[in-house]
Amino acid sequence: MGATHALWLLAVPVSALIVAAFARRTGFAAPLALVIAGLALSYAPGVPEFELEPEFVLYVFLPPLLFSAAWNSSYYNMRENLRPIGLLSVGLVVFSTIAVGYAAWWLVPGLPLASAFVLGAIVAPPDAVAAVGVAQRLGLPRRLVTILVGESLFNDATALTLFRVALAAAVGAGFSLGEGVGRFAFAAVAGAAIGLALGPPLHWLRTRLRDPLVENALAITVPFAAYLIAEALGASGVIAVVVSGLYLGHRFTESPAVTRLIGHSFWKVVDFFLESVVFLLIGLQLPPVVHGLSGGGWTQLVWWAAAVFVATVAARFAWVFATGYVPALFSRRQRASRAAIGWRGHVVVAWAGMRGVVSLAAAFAIPFATDAGRTFPGRDLILFLTFTTVLGTLLVQGLTFPALIRLLGVGGGREGYEDTLAEAGAHHAAARAALDRLDELTGGDEPLDEEVLARLRQLAENQQFRAWERLGGGTGQGGAEVPSATYRRLRLEMLAAERATFVRLRDERRIDDEVLNRVLHELDLEEAALGRR
Repeated sequence: MGATHALWLLAVPVSALIVAAFARRTGFAAPLALVIAGLALSYAPGVPEFELEPEFVLYVFLPPLLFSAAWNSSYYNMRENLRPIGLLSVGLVVFSTIAVGYAAWWLVPGLPLASAFVLGAIVAPPDAVAAVGVAQRLGLPRRLVTILVGESLFNDATALTLFRVALAAAVGAGFSLGEGVGRFAFAAVAGAAIGLALGPPLHWLRTRLRDPLVENALAITVPFAAYLIAEALGASGVIAVVVSGLYLGHRFTESPAVTRLIGHSFWKVVDFFLESVVFLLIGLQLPPVVHGLSGGGWTQLVWWAAAVFVATVAARFAWVFATGYVPALFSRRQRASRAAIGWRGHVVVAWAGMRGVVSLAAAFAIPFATDAGRTFPGRDLILFLTFTTVLGTLLVQGLTFPALIRLLGVGGGREGYEDTLAEAGAHHAAARAALDRLDELTGGDEPLDEEVLARLRQLAENQQFRAWERLGGGTGQGGAEVPSATYRRLRLEMLAAERATFVRLRDERRIDDEVLNRVLHELDLEEAALGRR
């Protein structure tokens, strides 16, 4: 690899981080900004073609992104919304594959049905990263966010299995409906079993290492191990990664505090970096996709691209509303569930179908020839239609998604108040338990410093009051600042003065850098806690 080539490889993540930083500063959705930037860069003078390597995406990018999303997801919320998640991640993927496949077969003359189903399986799974980011920023109700996250975690497994089955039929390796169902059932069950088998021993090992750096370093290897082991055994690597991530994330409360602090920050950085690179790469795929097409017929190509995009979006709308309203005709429980989401919620879920890099990776994984040695029918066209569908959903749906949420008035404002109320009650109960435990510890014969006990009791009581004060938004009667807000403001100023003093003493060589780092870490932990409050 030459130095020039290596510099271009470095330029991709650096450019992605610059664009993502600009998007975060301006409040624009980072995935959309990155795709647009990638499109602009793809035809900039001197920029080489970056053709997506399927193995690179499926073995390097996908496992940590899935694992991080599962790690930070709520097992209980997932379990409570298992039915809608299953209907979207399995039922909708199958339905979209069939609907888009038949639409493409009917529209494109000469495209074999097996190749059309390959296209349907490729564009079937949405990538909810962009949608969830917008939804959380705009306060979408928690249940809708959980459904979208759960769908994005599991739908890749369904789509990749369908893709392999359709691909086998297209290349002439043979296919039957029973074989496809059996392959999917085995992949799902075996993948879940592998994820569950890895979870407990890894959790046992992690809780006994008692070294935050080693514990978090071990966590890096888990998604890759789960994915590779499952794929080597013919199971679903996606499900193995998701199940292991859900298990370990659910048990992460048993890890030491420093491990949790480092782990939380680490996975936020990993997510930010990988997602930034992935979305920039999507935009950079335009030249290799276009160059693969044989010349002429651009009007027809645009018509086909628009039709496949509409079929993909329409299939999602049809499935979401059919599964949301038809069962409600026969079940009181489903009527209550439908009412809880409402028609506005169904519209939001239906419009949140942005496709992502997994679709492009699958498209690039299509072989150039069939088993008989003939050119794979429609490969370049499938690549083009996949790219235009991914681009269309990201730009058309992604750009309009925030406006749609505001227009429909679907927000979780009430949830925010209820969360604060619940948090205040939990703080009150926890502080009461802490005070009771302190009374137990001070009930013995050992004399204890009364000043220490008074400070501990005052700290626990402050914890009780602080959360209740947050219900007023940081202000009391007449708009006056509540005591906890005053404490936070003044303490932050004191911490800044302390930090400046430590740095000055280091610059004057009165303390060593090692001492500075240690005391700054303590100040940073306190400031992070104040920022959380």
